[in-house]
Amino acid sequence: MSFHKQPKDDTQHQNHLDGTAKLLGLDLQEEAERSGLDNHFQRWIEDLKDVNNPELHQLVTDLQDLKAHFNGGSIDKDKVAQLLGRLGENTTKAAVFAENPNTAERVEKLGAALTAAAAQVK
Repeated sequence: MSFHKQPKDDTQHQNHLDGTAKLLGLDLQEEAERSGLDNHFQRWIEDLKDVNNPELHQLVTDLQDLKAHFNGGSIDKDKVAQLLGRLGENTTKAAVFAENPNTAERVEKLGAALTAAAAQVK
């Protein structure tokens, strides 16, 4: 028997986007220690890879860097702020790739949350 990964539907994507935006409003260091942040990053990376859009490659790379940074122990606030800022900008731009308007709106909100988190870290 082979396992085929079922694609996520828009509701699942929207719930994940909402959860990630909410998480970014919390204390990121505290969330990293609980491993909730790591799980969100990993699901987000997988979602972006599943889209298979080369325009989203920088988002995947930055998320992988951010995930690795939070797993590395001490936090370099300048590096985290830089990554979050770039993720915010690129996530907002990526909203045009969402086929569902409700998903696009959530992607834009996530971009704003990432930008706000970058400012908070600074």
